[in-house]
Amino acid sequence: MVAPLPQLEPEQQPPSSAPVMSNCPQCNADLAVLSIIPGRGGAEYWTMRCTKCGGIHLDIVKSSAPPRDSGYLRI
Repeated sequence: MVAPLPQLEPEQQPPSSAPVMSNCPQCNADLAVLSIIPGRGGAEYWTMRCTKCGGIHLDIVKSSAPPRDSGYLRI
């Protein structure tokens, strides 16, 4: 008998201190998050796509959590 695979918990995103865009500035439809990239100084770069017109939007969010290690060597 094969044991069932454990369910993985999705990684929880820390709450951000700044509001994030939630509606498309062009057509006012909902935005879906495509990726969140950690930046310097605790900022995060959120890439979002409009669910209606397909437009891509970038929002820079100042995170209240300490920056995560991206795995890149900083010199």
